[in-house]
This record gives sequence, C-alpha cells and structure tokens, in this order.
Amino acid sequence: MSVSAISVWENCLAFIEDNIQPQAFKTWFLPIKPVKLTDKSLSIQVPSKFFYEWLEEHYVKLLKVALTRELGEGAKLVYVIKMENTYGNREPFTEKIPSSNRGQMGPQEMDVPIKSKSPELKNPFVIPGIRNIKIESQLNPNYNFDNFLEGDSNRLARSAGLAVANKPGGTSFNPLLIFGGVGLGKTHLAHAIGVEIKDKYPERTVLYISAEKFTQQYIESVKKNTRNDFIHFYQLIDVLIIDDVQFLSGKSGTQDVFFHIFNHLHQNGKQVILTSDKAPVDMQDIEQRLLSRFKWGLSAELQSPDFETRISILKNKLYRDGVEMPEEIIDYVAKHIKSNIRELEGAIISLIAQSSFNKKEVTLDLAQQVVEKFVKNTKREVSIDYIQKVVSDYFEMDVATLQSKTRKRHIVQARQLAMFFAKKYTKASLASIGSQIGKRDHATVLHACKTVDNLAETDKQFRKYIEDLTKKFS
Repeated sequence: MSVSAISVWENCLAFIEDNIQPQAFKTWFLPIKPVKLTDKSLSIQVPSKFFYEWLEEHYVKLLKVALTRELGEGAKLVYVIKMENTYGNREPFTEKIPSSNRGQMGPQEMDVPIKSKSPELKNPFVIPGIRNIKIESQLNPNYNFDNFLEGDSNRLARSAGLAVANKPGGTSFNPLLIFGGVGLGKTHLAHAIGVEIKDKYPERTVLYISAEKFTQQYIESVKKNTRNDFIHFYQLIDVLIIDDVQFLSGKSGTQDVFFHIFNHLHQNGKQVILTSDKAPVDMQDIEQRLLSRFKWGLSAELQSPDFETRISILKNKLYRDGVEMPEEIIDYVAKHIKSNIRELEGAIISLIAQSSFNKKEVTLDLAQQVVEKFVKNTKREVSIDYIQKVVSDYFEMDVATLQSKTRKRHIVQARQLAMFFAKKYTKASLASIGSQIGKRDHATVLHACKTVDNLAETDKQFRKYIEDLTKKFS
C-alpha cells in the first residue's frame, strides 16, 4: 500500500466526516481501505458488492467532491471488492470496478479481469431486477402496543418490549428473547416493538424476519456464492427481529452465520429481538455459543392469560370490530377458552360470524354451541395443574403431598412423572414447570425427565405407570 494513497484517503475522510452523520460515516467509510494511487486514480477496497452499490447510490457526489479536492479535475475512483471464498480454502477473489459516470469521476473501465465470477448483490427483500436498496421493515402495523393488552401473564415481556422500543440497543435487554406457547402473542409483541421503534426513530433500519425465511435466504446465498453479501446486508440493520428462532435447531451453517451477524450487531450497539416457543435452557440442537448469547440480555416468558386478561382481550376485540355483546356471553367464552389468545379471538370471531350470517341474536345458547364446537375441533393443551391432579389421583395422594419436600421414594417418583408429563404435554419452560411443581428449579426438572427415561427402560412396574398415565392424557 503506498503512503500517498493513505494520505490522500485520510484527507478525503476528514472532509467526508464533516459532511455526513457520525453513524453513516462509521458504517460506510471507516471500513474502506486505500489500496493504491496511480496518477489521478485512487483505488479503495470495500468488503462487498453491496457496500459498493450503496456508496454509488448514496455517496458518489460526496466522494467526487472529496477526491477532486485532493487530486484535481479528472480524478478517478476504482473500487476493489475483496470477498472471502466460501468454498474451500482457495484464495479470496478480487474484482475492480471504476466509479460510475454519474459522479463524473472518470470514464468506465475494467482494470483487471475477474478471477472468479462475482455474483450481483441482491437485497433479500427487493424484487429482482429493480435497483433499490431501501430496506423495508416487513412489519405489520396492525400488531402494536395499543392492542397488546397487559396482564399478569405478559407484564414482564410487555414492559421490557416498551423499554427496548424507547431505547433500542441502549438497555440491558439486548438481546430480548420473548418465549412462550402457541398463540400467546410472541409475534404480536415482536412486531409491536418494531412498529414503536420505527415511529420514534424513523431513521433507524428495522427488519422483521422469520427464522425459516432467514435460513432460506442463507441457503440461497451459499448456492450463489453471495454469503459475504448476505452477512453484510444483515450487519447493516439497527434493529433485527427474528421470529421463531428455535427453527435454527440442527441447522449448523445458519447458526454459524447468525452467530457472526449477532456478534457484529451486539458489539455495535444494535438491538436484537428474538421469539421462541422455548426458553434458551430448553432449546435443543442449538450451538452452546449461540445459546450463551441468547442469555446475555433478558428472556421474558408469555404465559396463558388469566381470566381478567381474557375478558379484557375479548372486550378490546369487540370494541375494535364495533360489535356489542352481553357481559354474560363474554364471561362464558372467557371461562371456557383458556389455552391461548388465538383460540379466544377465534371463538369470538366465529360467534360474530354465526350471528351475522344466520341473522341470529347472540344468545348464551349460541355461545355454548360455538364454544363447544370450537373447543372440540381444537386440540386442548393439557395444563400443569391438570397433570399434577391426574398423577396425584393415580398414586392416591393429594397435590400438596406431590409438591412437598419429602424424599419418600413413591412421592419422589410421582413428582418426577408429573414433571416428565408437563415437559411432554405443555409448552412451558423447565423453569416454569419446576416453579409450579413444588417450587423446584429447571435442573431438578431436567434430572426428573432423565430419571423417568432411564426407569422406563429398566423397571417394568415404572413403565406401566407411564403407560397408564399416558392413556389418561391422550
């Protein structure tokens, strides 16, 4: 690298820094390295084609002014794109591209032939063929904090979400992991945080994506040898929201690339928000180094809503839809549909539809018919309380004895079976199961599940206990 190239570029940087926002300068100009200066042509190295396209799209005029100040009229800028090769240990390939004519910085010319075909960078969220690198957030504005009602079941997660929305990347909740069972509002809350951030900080780049789509994009980037561009695209995000992160389970390549993206974002004060159907401690086939990072911030659980919260959710839904309904019917629906919010709202929608389509008045009788059909057609989620009662009855003891601190063998085995079935039939975290079954910790639940598995293989009588109880839950 020649000294003159360094000095020219440092002078350019000093001028550029005075003319753009500090964050933009840090993101787009500090990573650039001067390579060489030949006459009035300065070669600079950029990390990807995406980087080059962004500079050309947004900063070509600024670059032209800075370079002309240093080298005079007729100054030329050549980009050197140096990318790692994701296949094997071959040398990285280099492509040199002159700055476009838009900046009037010299004629188009290709200095060196490309050693390996450089793929054209594509923003994963832009329709191919349309030159546009604006990053759309993919957020649903209908999922906001106004219609995410607070209750005991979600207070911690909602409060943490609001804190993150007020100061993204600036709280200790980074990453924020929201976890819980199906239909409890994980996706809703994740969108609500993103929508609130976009409202408060319109200049921030927010992106919502499911882990499944993220994986598909990564696989596509490997096929097309654009892995570097893929990583670089995601490193530009200010607030990254990944839904259903448990989908990365067993996908080592995607986990590896997400690990690098996560590290970059976290180190640069960017916010990461994750949702999962499991707590980190319960996730399987996720690399330990990634799990440890999930625990850096806050893991907040969404639980099944209590009766009062279910009433509020139904009333809010009816209010938004402009529908009036008698209190006794709202109470009836809230009492009989307990498992999750999605089913609760589904039942009230069915009730409204039945009433309007069949021109029937909404009566308690109609509510009973709809709820009965709805519950019958929906696989009921077995609760931890129900499991404890069934196991206690089977072993002819009360629930208090099951939960007690006694070490009597038959009570310990009953307790372990309750924990085993709670893990099998509910979406609750190990910590939540332990807390509800005698205030134990997650390690006790994990040990109980392993003990049950071992005894099932070695003890005939114990195996019969499992078979009998399984019939009661199926």
